This record gives sequence, structure tokens and C-alpha cells, in this order.
Amino acid sequence: MAERIYTVEEHGPKIEAFLGKILKLGGLDVRLVVSAGESPHPEIEDPELVVRFQGRDVDRLLENKAELLLALEHLTMETLRMPSEHHERMCFDANDHRLMRIAELRLSATTAAERVKRTNTPFRFGPMTSRERRIIHLALRNEKEVRSESSGMGSYRQVVIYPAGMASQPDPPRAYGDRPRFGGGGGGGGRDRDRDRGGPGGRRDRGPRR
Repeated sequence: MAERIYTVEEHGPKIEAFLGKILKLGGLDVRLVVSAGESPHPEIEDPELVVRFQGRDVDRLLENKAELLLALEHLTMETLRMPSEHHERMCFDANDHRLMRIAELRLSATTAAERVKRTNTPFRFGPMTSRERRIIHLALRNEKEVRSESSGMGSYRQVVIYPAGMASQPDPPRAYGDRPRFGGGGGGGGRDRDRDRGGPGGRRDRGPRR
């Protein structure tokens, strides 16, 4: 990541002010620290800012596969008016959830790929953030018998794994009133194109772009 756009000095106070109000309204006993980003897996994510939470109620942020944590991340990005291609520049964490989630997604990717090989049937993940979709794509980038692509729009964007020679399929219709869930499928907001190769009309993209 060549140019640093988001810094603790400029954006830290804005993040703290916004989240402080949300946490107070929610009655959550949680403290947050905004720090310069670092990552043990820079090939997967290399954020400029990391927002870490700690405190008595931190486990509530991680319930339902960290649905609340990811929702706070999404709302903060919207408040800062971050374009979708900048979403990877900031991430939220609590109790090392990031590292555990990366390992979980890698395992899910390889397990799903084996299922696709065995059944010759596509596998569709639930909606994910752009960062989580990228982890799936990277986990499968050296696979020869399957391919992955991102499909869907906005917060409903998800990864589909196909047998290598199979054509892409239309997105399934959504039920009335259906909404994406943050966490083990929680949406990432906006038309994310940041790490997906451009497909027709921006609806379906294959693999990560470096």
C-alpha cells in the first residue's frame, strides 16, 4: 500500500468520537484504541488503521460471528465516507478475532473447494465483506480444478466457487424483506469492487486483483 491516506492523528479522533456515542447509547462497557495498522498476513490484509476493543462487554461484539463488531466497522466507514476501494485500509478487532477469522475463512475455502470437486456442483457462501471475500479468493488462487468469483450487489455480495470449466450462474432471487447479516456472511456495504476483477456490469467478478 504505497500512499497512506488514513492516519491516527487525522482520523483517530473522528473514529473515537463517533464510536464513543454509539457505545454509550448501546450501554456497552467497552474501550477502544485506534492505532497504526500492522498485519502478520500483509498478503491478505495490510490496514493503515486498526481499531481494537477491550473491556467487560467485549464478548458481546463477537457474538453471532462478530456481527456487531463488523456492523460497527461498516458504520464507521460510512461515517468517514470511505470509498469501497479504501475499506481494506481500516479494520476492527477484539480478542484477536482477525487472526482467528482468517484461519476460519481459509479452512472454509479449502473445505468448500473439496466439496465442489467431489460433487461438481457450485458452492455459494453467504454475504461477506470485501476483505473476507478477498481471503477466500486468495486461499483458492492456486487451485486448478475450481475457480472463485464474487457475485451479487452491495451488502449481498458473496463468493461462489465453481468447477473450473463451469459457466457462471445467475444470482438466486432474494426473498422479500431479506437482509444480509454481518459476521459469518455479514455484508460489507456499497458496490465493492476493490479486490475483485471486473465482471459484466460489476455484478460478478473473478478472483482478487493485486
